[in-house]
Amino acid sequence: MRLSRLIPAALAVALSSSAAMAAPPPPQGPYLGADLSFANEMADCGAVYTDGGEAANPFQILRRHGGNLARIRLWNNPDWTTYSTLADVKKSIRQAHEAGLRVLLDFHYSDDWADGDNQVIPKAWAGLDQAHLEQALHDFTRDTLATLAAEGLAPDMVQVGNETNGDILRAAKTEGKPIQWARNAGLLNAGIRAVREAAAATGHPIRIMLHVAQPENLEAWFADAEAAGVTDFDIIGFSYYRKWSRQPMAVMGRTVNRMATRFDKQVLLVETAYPWTLEPSSASPSVLGEDSLDAAYPASPAGQRAYLIDVTRTVIENGGIGMVYWAPDWVSTRCRTRWGQGSTWGNAALFAYDAQHAALPGLDYLGQRYPAPVPVTLRFTVPPGAKPYFWAENLDNGDGAFPVRNNGGAVEIHTTVQADMPLRFQLFDGPDLSKPLLAGGRDGLVERAVAQPATIEMKARP
Repeated sequence: MRLSRLIPAALAVALSSSAAMAAPPPPQGPYLGADLSFANEMADCGAVYTDGGEAANPFQILRRHGGNLARIRLWNNPDWTTYSTLADVKKSIRQAHEAGLRVLLDFHYSDDWADGDNQVIPKAWAGLDQAHLEQALHDFTRDTLATLAAEGLAPDMVQVGNETNGDILRAAKTEGKPIQWARNAGLLNAGIRAVREAAAATGHPIRIMLHVAQPENLEAWFADAEAAGVTDFDIIGFSYYRKWSRQPMAVMGRTVNRMATRFDKQVLLVETAYPWTLEPSSASPSVLGEDSLDAAYPASPAGQRAYLIDVTRTVIENGGIGMVYWAPDWVSTRCRTRWGQGSTWGNAALFAYDAQHAALPGLDYLGQRYPAPVPVTLRFTVPPGAKPYFWAENLDNGDGAFPVRNNGGAVEIHTTVQADMPLRFQLFDGPDLSKPLLAGGRDGLVERAVAQPATIEMKARP
């Protein structure tokens, strides 16, 4: 039976029970978490995890170390596995709530892995035209959330798609092909609308994330999405793996700040990982090898710990709202995957190779205190006909200035700067950056010291 036939009853139950939901309150600081979608499969395969010599499940260990968010993926109808189904997701969310964690639900909108290269349409939706495909995605999203809410399992955050670098819901790979934004926008907005409707019906607020792989792909994708009318979301999510990203850590940080500033959205590093050894955990080859290393961080338990703390700090001090580690619990067991027995991710998990899978020091990223940046509001008065482009040193990732909205002569920009750094910036009329609008110093830049939240107001020079 289709879930849509049950939706009125599900919504009614959800409305009556929403006040009793077991989800913990939102975190006071950043989101610090992990994708624990493998947890149930690992338990069924006999995996044991220990923390300080004491056995515990990954959700409990995440919370003990200071985590506050569990990410859980959902496939539509995976006939090749019994995991990442709705029943499996319910089991995971219950464990997350019991451990005191909030939940991010990751809709893949596929029967299999969806990522930057693969966005294969579910079999049940194949052959649908655009209008019916939008309706199917909408109904699946809404019905899933209503069903979860009816059992007190409503997520706190939802991803409308996973690593949606290309067109979603395709019959074949579209890598390297331009996105058909009229089609893509209709699908993404259908999912967004469904989340908003489910949240309104249950009274349980849900934050919406759109997720793209690798920071160098963010700006063009979100600019195109905005131009196509995809704007009603809360969080820009991104994956960052040194194996696949060209951006060093410091540049990634400036990209985070740039995205938050340009699009006025929060930014979350929702997938990352780093190896603690180059020795594979089983006969299956490791996904992350030497090509995944940063020269400053060796493939060792200490190197993994340092990398995770530094990458989290880089995101947060540049205005990001946190970091989520991918699959820290995917250890080697007696079970087989498509790639062989064991795990292709064991050397990037956060548990050792010993039989007890002892917690590694990499988990320490969850318990650190990370310095927050200083928020700054910039207000400029410019000629009504000007086409302003903004550049700032703390946002310089190599992509130059970006356009900002001119509201009849008023420009307002929200950004952040690290407390020990001056804010250096300029506003230009036009993309060629030949016409600075603000009176600057000897190098043409305006410089302001900012030690606490501030509003800076300036008028364009005559």
